[in-house]
Amino acid sequence: MPTAVSSRTGRRFPTRRRLFSGLIAALVLVAGLAAGIAGGAGDARAAAAEPLILALGDSLTAGYGLPEDQGFVPRLEAALAAEGSRARVVNAGVSGDTTAGGLARLDWALGGLERAPDLVIVSLGANDALRGLDPAKAEDNLARILTILGERGLPTLLVGMRAPNNWGPDYRAAFDGMYERLAARFDVPLDPFFLEGVALEPGLVQADGLHPNAEGAARMAGRLAPVVIRALQESRVPEVPAQS
Repeated sequence: MPTAVSSRTGRRFPTRRRLFSGLIAALVLVAGLAAGIAGGAGDARAAAAEPLILALGDSLTAGYGLPEDQGFVPRLEAALAAEGSRARVVNAGVSGDTTAGGLARLDWALGGLERAPDLVIVSLGANDALRGLDPAKAEDNLARILTILGERGLPTLLVGMRAPNNWGPDYRAAFDGMYERLAARFDVPLDPFFLEGVALEPGLVQADGLHPNAEGAARMAGRLAPVVIRALQESRVPEVPAQS
């Protein structure tokens, strides 16, 4: 590039053209950095604006036996986005968990979030029913979960389960009925059966006959997405019954 020579020292200095070119390059670099920072801030604001959902459940929520991107939670995120209601869903499903297990780790699950969730989906009870555990105890555990969520002011969607036939009609009536009782008692929205349209369908479950396959998980998420959207819109916090 052309340079100027000092008559006194013989040192070479950049010409005005070179200085101007360098200045332009520096301004372009600064503008690029500023745009990157602004874009990053915009992404962060967009992420913060999306509803945050905590899905508290068992293997049906966790996505047992499925690739990470094909379980219920990622499928629900995709189904919500398809409905025009983008949200981030945190997977708090633990395979084998009972209502007692969900209650025991509720504080831990909530504490792991960066902020209070806009909705908590509670879908527990399947393992209680499979093991034939006392429905009254399961109902008490779920009531305690809803009480904690109500005390913290967290909107909740309760998702029900159905007991298998092998425990007899009395057990099934007591177990299946607890979800409606709890929804009425705490005034929260209820989806009666998590596996509606999927349970016992050979093409939608894995070889164990219990857990949904990838298509089954997609069906569950697609069916539940409008229910979740309504729950977000209503934002109903469990009403904690007054202590007698």
